[in-house]
Amino acid sequence: SFPAVNIWANNDNAFVTAELPGFNNDDIHLSVLDQNLTIEGKRLPAELKDDAQYHRRERWVGEFKRTIQLPFTVDENKISANFNNGVLTLTLPRAEADKPKKIEIMGS
Repeated sequence: SFPAVNIWANNDNAFVTAELPGFNNDDIHLSVLDQNLTIEGKRLPAELKDDAQYHRRERWVGEFKRTIQLPFTVDENKISANFNNGVLTLTLPRAEADKPKKIEIMGS
């Protein structure tokens, strides 16, 4: 599946990294619905100059869409995304309503 991703979490956040070499910020679109993160985008082929022809063409081009199930519901208003050197890094804070609640036991 493209892109390759790593996902890990602690009690407060889920973290996602995705490898997207050759992409720009404008080429990538992110959305979250319930416990699903969708990463989609498009990479256009490089335009060759003059009368050049490809001798070998192995780099993937085209559109992709990948939906990943997150370990819990996140607060969509607090998500942060950073794209640097072809790696997309997301921090997805856990929704307060989804955090475990400690229950106190009353009585003697």
